[in-house]
Amino acid sequence: MKILITSGGTTEKIDAVRGITNHSTGYLGKEIAELFLAKGHQVTLVTAKTAVKPEPKENLKITEITNVDSLLKSMEPLVKEHDVLIHSMAISDYTPIYMTDFAELEDTENLSQLLHKSNTESKISSTSDYQVLFLKKTPKIISLVKQWNPNIQLVGFKLLANVSKEDLFEAARTSLKRNQANIIVANDLGEITPNQHIAYLVDEKGEEKVTTKSAIAQALFERICHD
Repeated sequence: MKILITSGGTTEKIDAVRGITNHSTGYLGKEIAELFLAKGHQVTLVTAKTAVKPEPKENLKITEITNVDSLLKSMEPLVKEHDVLIHSMAISDYTPIYMTDFAELEDTENLSQLLHKSNTESKISSTSDYQVLFLKKTPKIISLVKQWNPNIQLVGFKLLANVSKEDLFEAARTSLKRNQANIIVANDLGEITPNQHIAYLVDEKGEEKVTTKSAIAQALFERICHD
């Protein structure tokens, strides 16, 4: 099968030297990719430059992206030509549009005017004690996958922090239905450490608990290849 995997995290530029990113390392995506490669499948890994990656192999292609916009442009053609998407990348929910001195807000009668401005300098000055950053919501790429390829097997991920199991499962099932996914891997940030990664594979039948990154990879492999 042709397996498409996303991993790592996106970075949204504020200026030429600053950006908004997250703590995703890409280790889980790497683990999943290595298992499918070992089983003889063709793997395309879409990942961030700073994320960890498998060693080069004949049946592995790697596409590096930076932000949500570059991810969006890369994903549509890839989704159309793959059998499975395992979408583990941590994607920025918002992207910067304008950063300004707090004083400009006080001098602007209609604050919505600032939403149409953009920074022109390569590095925004750091002389002000306070800056205000305007952010715009980014597209939810997982919601577009089935439009691009209705037949692809879709595995999504839902990460919350310090919530009840009921809330975690409810969020996963909402994503499962909304995005027409086959599986949602639900995890709580409070249950992820260097030595464990507790997660739940949620589908229409129920929830399966796993406790490590390698166990997540193995469970996904068995579901995708044997169901």
